[in-house]
Amino acid sequence: MKKFIVITSIFEPTEAVIRFSQQKDCQLIVVGDKKTPSNWQCDNVNYFSVEEQEETGFELFHHLPYNHYCRKMLGYLYAIDGGAEIIIDTDDDNIPKFNWDFPKFSGNYPTLSDHLGFVNIYELYTDQKIWPRGYPLHLINKTNTIPESAISNQSASVGIWQGLADEDPDVDAIYRLTSNQVCFFEDKGSYVLGEGTIVPFNSQNTAFIKNLFALLYLPAFVTFRFTDILRGLVAQPILWAHGYKLGFTGATVVQKRNPHDYVKDFESEIPMYLFVEKVLESVTACVSSSLSIEDNLYNSYSKLEEAKIVTKGEIKCLEAWLNDCRKSMV
Repeated sequence: MKKFIVITSIFEPTEAVIRFSQQKDCQLIVVGDKKTPSNWQCDNVNYFSVEEQEETGFELFHHLPYNHYCRKMLGYLYAIDGGAEIIIDTDDDNIPKFNWDFPKFSGNYPTLSDHLGFVNIYELYTDQKIWPRGYPLHLINKTNTIPESAISNQSASVGIWQGLADEDPDVDAIYRLTSNQVCFFEDKGSYVLGEGTIVPFNSQNTAFIKNLFALLYLPAFVTFRFTDILRGLVAQPILWAHGYKLGFTGATVVQKRNPHDYVKDFESEIPMYLFVEKVLESVTACVSSSLSIEDNLYNSYSKLEEAKIVTKGEIKCLEAWLNDCRKSMV
């Protein structure tokens, strides 16, 4: 299957970028921004400067803000245009391990029961008190959110795989400000989530199949620390409506996190803390199995705009994304 890896970076080629560029069965795309060094270059990488992004002719280019994580969507479009069958999302500080890969998208997997609500998937991989970014704060002290009796082997069509990250995994600023303990997850294999069982997922080590490429849309007018979490919350009810599941697999990258100001991260995460459950409620109420993935996505963001979680500018940006996706998939 034709695989593309997409990263955005404002740094010189990092160890992670170099290692991903050496993956023999994948093409690596790096999307630049105004802060990216003007002489950026790395072997075996398709690099797109801001000037080259404009030349692609994508409608989306004219709607995206600069110096924002969402610019990597132009890389997704380039991958779609290039015939991608799988698009892998990651960051320039996630170093792939020697066994970096994702499980098959269909097969028999340990599967969590339906309708468990929000669960802490990290419980299955460590006894350490730690939770994923986007997990509702009122649940962080809850334990045993996934009892053994709630897991059984089932056949599943997985549409999105989320791989974990060792050492400095994806957690929120509250964890980093109060504990900030490193974490190395145990090798416990892969798990699939039943319908109505929710885990926030991110863009750090994540693979999407072709039928779901529209769900790669990264909200462009929300904060940096909310954008990929919001994307993942919107995606999950749409997955269920179309017969797909979300899967998690063990840590196949090591995150050597770029410098962050944790207080600024906290400020950026405030909308996430406030709206995570409201997002899921709003999207679940408007998704229908009788509609296309694209229509469900559009309706979901329209509902979020009504709820004042996103702005009208987001809807215009989403329209451009969907138009570009349709053209690129022809």
